[in-house]
Amino acid sequence: MRTITLEEHFLTKEALKATDHLRDSGLALSYHEPALTERLLNIGAGRVADMDASGIDLQVLSLAVCGVEELEAAQAAAVAHDTNEQLAAAVRAFPTRFAGFATLALQDPDKAAAEFEYCVKKLGFKGALINGTTKGYFLDHPRFTPVLEVAQSLDVPIYIHPAPIPKVVRDAYYSGVPNHLGDVLSIGGWGWHSEVALESLRLIASGTFDRFPKLKIIIGHMGENIPFALARIDGILSRPEAGATFTKKLDPPASRLQRRPAEYFHDNFYVTSSGFFTFPPLQLSLQVVGTEHLMFSVDYPFVSNVPGRELIDSLSSKLLMSEHDIAKFVHGNAERLLKL
Repeated sequence: MRTITLEEHFLTKEALKATDHLRDSGLALSYHEPALTERLLNIGAGRVADMDASGIDLQVLSLAVCGVEELEAAQAAAVAHDTNEQLAAAVRAFPTRFAGFATLALQDPDKAAAEFEYCVKKLGFKGALINGTTKGYFLDHPRFTPVLEVAQSLDVPIYIHPAPIPKVVRDAYYSGVPNHLGDVLSIGGWGWHSEVALESLRLIASGTFDRFPKLKIIIGHMGENIPFALARIDGILSRPEAGATFTKKLDPPASRLQRRPAEYFHDNFYVTSSGFFTFPPLQLSLQVVGTEHLMFSVDYPFVSNVPGRELIDSLSSKLLMSEHDIAKFVHGNAERLLKL
């Protein structure tokens, strides 16, 4: 069975060099493990060999978190364009093994939209991946309208991936925990997931999908905790009067959402399994997200391909999914969404 993974990362030497000054301040991740850095920089035969070892047929590649979102606009745009060209060269060299998500410098949304369109139309990329906020702005901010317009008009998704959270949040919520565990909590231990969940819910609450009804958003890590809480989220956000005690007055009815929040999540969001290889969150996602919007991913090379393969191989024996639904999860939904 063909196997496609969507949240698989790489780096370029140029992107690392351009963002090196951001690491001491916590605005960019540090990659101290030489073996990990080597795997991130390899978008050639070495990566393909790793894929072959675990039966991964195609990776959709995206730039790993390295701080491009914190650069000034002109430099960020140059790094993004160079990254996209290097990725396009790798896809041309291995056209049956790699596909690409565009890197965008959202500091200048108009130029980012033009780069997005170039990447899709000229380079054949399958969408874009953004890492967290850009200069403190979430994707629902009106400044990013040109980028959302491109995504909808070209019918390609935007993948929202975690990145280091704002320093003020990090200091308030995650400081004072011994042995650097607060730092771990602020990233993959908890903070990253809640940050992407918030960004996703802001897109819903701000009416973004009323303005862009065909916009498609992908989030990883089994839905960034949203499936667990979706019923409560839907109930609370559907009752704006519940928050009236915190505001001077309610918004006029014309400015309220046209649909229930859960409907936007079911229709406009797709979820990948990146980094999650146990059955309880998969069972929950199957029940809440459904088999049409759930896709397999690994989070390579931050995670080995091995546990991903083990998860796939055990799905039938655990009687968790039918062969038809396994095929949709492992490759079919990605093929349909990304036109692979």
